[in-house]
Amino acid sequence: MINALVKSIFGSSNDRYVKSLGKIVNQINDLEPQIQALSDEELKAQTDKFRKQLEDGKTLDDILPEAFATVREASVRVLGMRHFDTQLIGGIVLHRGEISEMRTGEGKTLVATLATYLNAVEGKGVHVVTVNDYLASRDAEWMGQLYRWLGLTVGVIVPNLGEFERREAYASDITYGTNNEFGFDYLRDNMKHDRGGMVQRPFNFAIVDEVDSILIDEARTPLIISGPTEDKTDLYVSIDAVVKELDESFYDADEKTKNITWTEDGTERVEQLLIEAGLLQTDNLYDVENTQVVHHLDQALKANKMFKRDTDYIVKDDKVVIIDEFTGRMMDGRRWSNGLHQACEAKEGVKIEPENQTMASITFQNYFRMYPKLSGMTGTAATEASEFWDIYKMSVVEIPTNKPVQRIDEDDEFYKNTVDKFKAIAKAIAEKSEIGQPTLVGTVSIEKSEMLSKFLDEEGVKHEVLNARQHEREALIVAQAGRLGAVTIATNMAGRGTDIQLGGNIEFRIETELADMEEGAEREAAIAKITEEVLAEREKVKEAGGLFVLGTERHESRRIDNQLRGRSGRQGDPGLSRFYLCLEDDLLRIFGPDTLFSRMMNSNLEDGEAIGSKWLSKAIETAQKKVEARNYDVRKQVVEYDDVMNDQRKVIYEQRSEIMDSEAVGDVVIDMRHDTVNAMVGEACPPGSYPEQWDIEGLKERLSDGFGIEPPLDEWLKEDSVEPELIEDRIRAQVDEIMEAKIANADPAIWTRVEKSILLERLDHHWKEHLATLDALRQVVFLRAYAQKQPINEYKQEAFGLFEKMLDTLREDISGILIKSELRMQPPVQESLPDLPDFLTGHIDPLTGLDNSNDGDGSSERPAMFGSLAGSPRAASGPGGSNKDNPYAEMDISRNAPCPCGSGNKYKHCHGAAA
Repeated sequence: MINALVKSIFGSSNDRYVKSLGKIVNQINDLEPQIQALSDEELKAQTDKFRKQLEDGKTLDDILPEAFATVREASVRVLGMRHFDTQLIGGIVLHRGEISEMRTGEGKTLVATLATYLNAVEGKGVHVVTVNDYLASRDAEWMGQLYRWLGLTVGVIVPNLGEFERREAYASDITYGTNNEFGFDYLRDNMKHDRGGMVQRPFNFAIVDEVDSILIDEARTPLIISGPTEDKTDLYVSIDAVVKELDESFYDADEKTKNITWTEDGTERVEQLLIEAGLLQTDNLYDVENTQVVHHLDQALKANKMFKRDTDYIVKDDKVVIIDEFTGRMMDGRRWSNGLHQACEAKEGVKIEPENQTMASITFQNYFRMYPKLSGMTGTAATEASEFWDIYKMSVVEIPTNKPVQRIDEDDEFYKNTVDKFKAIAKAIAEKSEIGQPTLVGTVSIEKSEMLSKFLDEEGVKHEVLNARQHEREALIVAQAGRLGAVTIATNMAGRGTDIQLGGNIEFRIETELADMEEGAEREAAIAKITEEVLAEREKVKEAGGLFVLGTERHESRRIDNQLRGRSGRQGDPGLSRFYLCLEDDLLRIFGPDTLFSRMMNSNLEDGEAIGSKWLSKAIETAQKKVEARNYDVRKQVVEYDDVMNDQRKVIYEQRSEIMDSEAVGDVVIDMRHDTVNAMVGEACPPGSYPEQWDIEGLKERLSDGFGIEPPLDEWLKEDSVEPELIEDRIRAQVDEIMEAKIANADPAIWTRVEKSILLERLDHHWKEHLATLDALRQVVFLRAYAQKQPINEYKQEAFGLFEKMLDTLREDISGILIKSELRMQPPVQESLPDLPDFLTGHIDPLTGLDNSNDGDGSSERPAMFGSLAGSPRAASGPGGSNKDNPYAEMDISRNAPCPCGSGNKYKHCHGAAA
């Protein structure tokens, strides 16, 4: 009560902060007449002026008022839109690395131009992150007009771009793209073996649109790049058949956590079925030999009993496509890990893709925390303010609306069951449709959307359905949802990115209705007519009460409900919102009040009767808060575990960068070799022990296997003054001598490439194996809780030990390969090779699908770096030479075939050049 009184007198801390920004807004407004007086050329020259000021020592904060005033005026001239004062406040908040919470329709896309331009002037790059490819392309084109007019470059990252186009886009002053594209490019860059092949440059500043959707909702799932493993199709199908024979009495399901476990009877029954199917190697299901079968059995059970078609996924084009639970969108290309996706494919009888092995991964939390400055904007972030601060150190600032909100938010209505609820919803929609009030209906699954669609068909109400099946028509359907009497059913509205304008969207109508009409007087007249029609229709819709937002059930997160509500009442328009609930809704059934509440509702409500109560709405909100807290714990746990891996990831990626940037890595290789020798001797001859306690035979075996050498250890032991340090020195001297002789017989440039290539290849190999080990550790470390130990602490200790062990193995592996390998040319090819036209040469990258080859025309950049790394030494010769110097002249070699000398060039550009 005291807090409420203080707020009423002094305002909240948010209000005071927003008010303090008013001084800067006044400075921007005072500059407006001066900026308006500039000619187009003078206004464009402002960018160079700001860059010069920054070079002379000014900061971004110093030039902010004039830069914002410049963007505002340029926007008026280029886009025909002038930033409101509230939008200027939003721009300042973004520039300061905070989250700008602005209601739907307040123009967040335009707000972003202010902070984007200011930070892009530095030339270090600004990333604008959107929730889907359509918005990235739309905003890059739409707002790109403004940036390009002011002299900045703009790029956009979308799927299927080539490496050159990606590198060019990232080199731009401003780069638009989705969180997935940015994250995957980062991972792919850190798998490259050449610095020139990397597309991203150092991170500077990112603005995340729909920041709650990207940094909260999607943060539970890490980004993973993976490669295929062996095909296990028959195993998936066989186990799926076993699981389908079992009923509910054989397992216990927990819908809250989506976990499912076998009962004791279930274990016995499934063991019997697996033995009959010949899938077990022993008679006991839980013998170590059957570990893989148990894993796939658990996944098949989860796929069949917990994951629902048209809710968790859909089947499209003979593929299982995941549906994002928050946005209702298809997540093409995204697959569940650990065999779960394959289990769903087996369940649906579609083609089963091979299971994948993790090659690189990162969470969105750790990816976005790499930006020195990060900000975001959304209509709903206040409910997650504490998480934004805990994870990202970003504070949420609520920006006041430009015009007061006129929307009326009614209490929820409760019904006994789904049928009664949907009948009431269909009736309410029909009534609103008759008076011309447009209705936007929010559902939580495709199944519910299509169910409601049938009820509306029975009522004779014309409507549009927007869900993952109509992904391609999304923007068009949303844009016209505000037309007179329109009814739109949408599976979630998070991050749709397209405003619902009352009376319809003028730009979309022009784009669709006048697509084939050429520029000219006729087109201008048609545009004027459409504009007039939309404005007239807008007034009729306002008279009917504005957009009616109807929620068919509450979502797990209050933010998703608020996003749906926020679609109505934009820019001071009238509006109405109401939620319809019943006892069969997932939220009430799983997380809601206890059975006493259910019994009371069932006994007091007649069929078709509704009840509304603030107490009931409060109970629902409490249930939502419980779910939000649980989901936060899940995300926090994900980031806690990834933080452990993140420290190791930084070490590996920094090491890779150093190797790629180094002209020579000989010193690194020598240090690795010496460390390996020291480790081998240290393990065989522990400090403080006597010579008779040393494991000399073990040391001999390791030196023979690892380095291919057999030093006279027995002779050395006969010496009186033998010490482990002396043995280390002698072995190091022996291996160094072998390596020096090897290097002396090789071309220095080629040997350096060989060293760098082997370092990167083995580093990637061991890192990939380490990731697989950590995945396995994370899945079992929770069992340590039974021993009264903290799983995360156990994971940190184990992961650190595994990382040190990996580095030791890596050093030994690289040292062994280099000392035992020999660089020699490939032997001449005896048989005739087929003729290959130039355009058929290629090497497709399995990760990107891009052609990364170089056909060698006029280039000597592709020596046979690995050639053959075993066998007798032979000097590597370079390309070129006349026909009389050609040792392969008498051989029948195609001119487009690789030259037998091993240069990596085609025969016609190498020894066959003069032929």
